[in-house]
Order: sequence, then C-alpha cells, then structure tokens
Amino acid sequence: MAEQGQENFRDTIGTLNKEGKRAWVFPKKPDGKWYTYRKYVSYILLAFLLSAPFIKVNGNQFLMFNVLERRFNIFGFPFWPQDFHLFVIMMIIGLVFIILFTVAFGRIFCGWICPQTIFLEMVFRRIEYWIDGDRGKQIRLDKMPWNAEKIKKRVLKWIIFFIISFIIANVFLAYLIGSDQLIRYISEGPLNNISTLISLLIFTSVFYFIFAWFREQVCIIACPYGRLQGVLLDNKSIIVAYDHKRGEKEAGRAKFKKNEDRPTTGKGDCIDCFQCVHVCPTGIDIRNGTQLECVNCTACIDACDHMMESVNLQKGLIRYTSEDEIEKEEKFKFTPRLKGYTAVLGILIAVLIGMLFLRNDVEATILRLPGQLYEHKADNIISNVYTFKLVNKTVNDIEDISFKLLSHKGTVNLVSHDGFKVDGQGLAEGTLFIELNASALKGDKDRVEIGIYSGDQLIETTTTAFLGPRSYK
Repeated sequence: MAEQGQENFRDTIGTLNKEGKRAWVFPKKPDGKWYTYRKYVSYILLAFLLSAPFIKVNGNQFLMFNVLERRFNIFGFPFWPQDFHLFVIMMIIGLVFIILFTVAFGRIFCGWICPQTIFLEMVFRRIEYWIDGDRGKQIRLDKMPWNAEKIKKRVLKWIIFFIISFIIANVFLAYLIGSDQLIRYISEGPLNNISTLISLLIFTSVFYFIFAWFREQVCIIACPYGRLQGVLLDNKSIIVAYDHKRGEKEAGRAKFKKNEDRPTTGKGDCIDCFQCVHVCPTGIDIRNGTQLECVNCTACIDACDHMMESVNLQKGLIRYTSEDEIEKEEKFKFTPRLKGYTAVLGILIAVLIGMLFLRNDVEATILRLPGQLYEHKADNIISNVYTFKLVNKTVNDIEDISFKLLSHKGTVNLVSHDGFKVDGQGLAEGTLFIELNASALKGDKDRVEIGIYSGDQLIETTTTAFLGPRSYK
C-alpha cells in the first residue's frame, strides 16, 4: 500500500503503490458497537433485497424495473410507459433525499445502505475471514507460494463467491424481467432458455468480478457519489472524523508508554497504533482528514474506541462529528441550506402524492388514423376513423368495455364489437368510428370527449380531434 502522509494523501489513493499498481487492501475484521449496528441494518436490507422481487401486493410484484418493456412496480404499484413522468419524479425525490442526507450526515448512505457495501462487507468479506482468516493471515497467505493449503483455500473461496454471485444474478434478473418469468424459465430448464442462461452468466461474471476482485475500487473509482459528496459537504456536515485537536495537542501523536502521565507531556490522545488504518476497507488514514474514499462505515470508530479503552483514555477520538464541532465546538444545526433541500423534497413528495391520487387504473389513447380525412355520409353525418389503445394497470380483468360520446350527440362504432374485455395488466387495441351530425360541429376541427365504460361504470375519459368540412364553421 502507498505510504500516505499528511502532506501527500490527496495526491494518491490508498489502493495504489509507488509504482502506480493496485495495492490489495487487507482490512482487519471490524468489531464493536457500530459494527454490530451495521450488521443488524445489513441483515434487514439483505433480506429485503433478496425477497422484494418475490413479494406480491395485490398480485403485483413489490419491486420490478423492467426496462425493456418499460414497466415498473414500486412498492406494489404498477407504472407503465404512460406513467413515466411519475417514475421520473420518484427518481428525483430519491436523488434529493440522498443529497439532503449527504449535506447533513455525509456519505452515510455508502456505509450503511449501499448494496455494494452490504454485499462486500457483510457477505463476501465475512466468508473471506472465515476461510482465509483475519488481516495478518490473509497477508501471509497472499505472500505464500502456491502450495496445497493456498490452492485449497483459494478454490474453496472462489467457488463460494461464484455461487453467491449466481444467486445475486438470479435476484437481479427477477427485478428486471419479473419473478414469475424467472421461475418459469427455471422450471422449463436452462437448455430451453439459452438466452436467459447467457444473461445470467454475464450478470454472474460482473458480480463476481466486482466482489472478488474490483471491490473497494467501485467506491473509489467507479462510483460518482464519492465525487458528489465533495461538492455537497461543508464544515457543518456530520461525518466520521478524527478529532485532530484532541489527537495531536501541542506535541502531536506518539506511541503509548506504560505508566506515562500523558497529559503533562503535551502529547495528543492518538497513540499512533494504526488500527484505524488497518481496519479501513478502502485503505485510507482517517487522521488525514475527510477523503472521498471514506464511505463512513464506522470501522475506524470501533477500532479507535477499543484502543482508547485499552489505554484508559476517553473514547470518541474518531466519531460522528462535524468540522465546526471539532474546531469551534458548535453543535449540529438545521441550516438554511438544509431547510432549502427539505422544502424542495417536501414539494416534490406533495406533487407525487397528488399525481398518484389523480392517476387512473385505465389509460386510454384515441388517435385519428393517420392519412385519413372525414367521410360525409347520408343525413348530413360526418364520420372519422380512429385507432384506440387501452392499458389496464390493475391485475384484474376489466369486462364489458364500451365507448360513448360525452361532449356531442353522436355514435361510437367499434370495428369489431362492443363488450370486449382487457386482461389484467394487459393491453387492448382496435379501430373505431365516431359519427356526428354536421350541425353539431362548431368548426372544421372540434375536440370531442369520449367516455370508456365497464358495463355502466365510467372508468376513464379522453379527448381527441374530430375533423369536419370547412363549410360548417
């Protein structure tokens, strides 16, 4: 690992050596209060991530992101291409929510909620600790020649990593195409669904590459959120930080000596044990200050608290705090900046709730047939031909569909017949004619309102243009 001091830590990242090559990070297994809390949160989120695509609410998959068919289920509510504006607003709300929490609490999302961190730290690295041992044993194993012990441990670890990656790939595919479709493919057998099997193997390879090799580089290099936090953080943000005033004092940090009266020497409380560095999953030294590589995982807090307790010094040398609290002893305040983000978030949520209440279960689109003008029939009747599309956003069939004019006196005639049905989460398309008496027209292009009925119940209304001859203006 590259030697990072207080002068050059911003010139390089902790996972590069002096030659610019990848320096593998062997973090010490964390242990402590915060790590226990993170385990509880991670297990809950893992259970949610793995089960969400298989949970049904009113027949709808709890979460689904079918990009190919542009169908999304959010918390059991189905969203179709016609609802894309709602999906966009939800994504903006999620982004503003993350920005708000980043301004207030730093990169807390990365350390506690991000799937990358959860899977890496709470699944793959825990398996690695079980097979390879803690930091010291892992370093010795890495330097060891390829003997029987190393081959056995490496092969065992790689096989388990691949199996877990394959499971994650299946769950990921369930989010994309739907759990029912995935289960159907599995029951039919891989040989009958070669394209799906190939997709699964591609996803598996990607996840295996990320969690077995690329690892923390995702957070340091690939993820844009680390750069985003540099723009959003300020001196008032609550982050995982080293109290340099207490840790350095007048004489700076120094190794601990038994029976030493440390306060009288002017030495800081930091005993330079490097435990915070050894336990860091991204290989940084938190004592150098806020860095984009820090994911706020709290491992350094637990390691430092344990050492402070061992030498009878006050805990909290590394803790959740702000720069202003360290420098000026100012407590966290709800700043105007936070109030602004909160107001924007509240407005967006209110708009989304309003749109959800106004959202219909049936989406109707009626458009004039391209290239067709009106037709003049007997008894001064003007006829226009249209195509219609009905989208049923519910899981229940809608029976006995018919169309009626609401704005004008006239008739609506389907090319097939009235009384058809639209299957649950299905689509119906067809052709219809609207016929009006010319005397009812106000101009050569009127807007007509059409009601869509299920039996006698009005379930949706829509408007379309109706063309007539200019002489009837």
